[in-house]
Amino acid sequence: MIIEPRIRGFICTTAHPEGCAMNVRQQVGYVAGKGEVPGMAKRVLVLGCSAGYGLASRIVATFGGGADTVGVSFEKSPSETKTASAGWYNNRAFEAQAARAGRKAVTLDGDAFSDEMKAETIKAIAEHLGQVDLVIYSMAAPVRTHPKTGETFRSAIKPLGAPVTVKTLNTDKGEVFETELQPATPEETAGTVAVMGGEDWEMWIAALSAGGVLAPGFKTLSYTYIGSELTWPIYWKATLGKAKEDLDRAAAAIRAEHGAGAARVVSLKAVVTQASSAIPVVPLYGVVLFKVMKEMGLHEGCIEQIDRLFRTVLPGPEALDDAGRLRLDDWELSEPVQAEVKRRWAQISTQTLPELADLAGFRSDFLKIFGFGLAGVDYAAEQDPQVVPAVG
Repeated sequence: MIIEPRIRGFICTTAHPEGCAMNVRQQVGYVAGKGEVPGMAKRVLVLGCSAGYGLASRIVATFGGGADTVGVSFEKSPSETKTASAGWYNNRAFEAQAARAGRKAVTLDGDAFSDEMKAETIKAIAEHLGQVDLVIYSMAAPVRTHPKTGETFRSAIKPLGAPVTVKTLNTDKGEVFETELQPATPEETAGTVAVMGGEDWEMWIAALSAGGVLAPGFKTLSYTYIGSELTWPIYWKATLGKAKEDLDRAAAAIRAEHGAGAARVVSLKAVVTQASSAIPVVPLYGVVLFKVMKEMGLHEGCIEQIDRLFRTVLPGPEALDDAGRLRLDDWELSEPVQAEVKRRWAQISTQTLPELADLAGFRSDFLKIFGFGLAGVDYAAEQDPQVVPAVG
């Protein structure tokens, strides 16, 4: 079948097997081309391994640090007539690249919030790696069923206290407009914290510890995004911010249990993801930010950001903010970048969008998540959705 992107709003319902494989190959090539990452952990667990920062972490660990990995994600399998999720193809393309490099790569598919998946992961680590030195928590999901109570929680991306009017962007039509966002109820706020906060991270570390698969001196990192003042009405000062505060709480609790350097929250820069595309304000902020950072030579995607984290930040002395976080959003939030973004923000409209922002780049990055728009891929060729082609 010929596979084309089918986009509904911020969702792409198809993925291209060869395109996803090419995307993985290009990220592998970027990391391998920069040489060995100093001090990289050799046995790594990545929770949320199939895309974005999680996939980038697995690639840097393996092809920059020579690590063996176990990855966990929840993906949609293909059929004869329907494609899999992009993550399903990414995982298999990564496994093929890792095998070629002589590295172990074990991928588990299922609900990472469940006790069953935690038990399955512990068994896989014990069998294939023995123990892990590093645990990456890069989970992104809108719903979580609590493994102990059976209660299902849903996140709600809303402001707190009062309605907020914000600028946002229709990325399909290229239109800038204002929208009013209604405040979250206390139940919605609590649900967001339950889904996106730190409890599951704590549960994973507790389960891995009880299972005997955490190596002495292990470290764990949880990825987050804080954003700038322009996104705070829907990020830091909203339901998402409450969830992110709970990540800080969880990091402190893990450090209290396992040692001062055991757990860190890492604040990363804005990138294009399917999740971020659905959040009001964020796509508009992103298209302005990306153009500014590209013009200043500071722009990074997921793989560049994670490579910098492991290659230059983690090996050095810890430079932490007041909450004990590592900050990889430092370039994004630097005064020159933010001053220019704010200047353009005041002028942004549908008419000025082409001059002040990079909508074309945003759209291109969004399609690449699903394996579309990559050089070297013949998108007119027939594809078997159940097969990931060998690329490279």
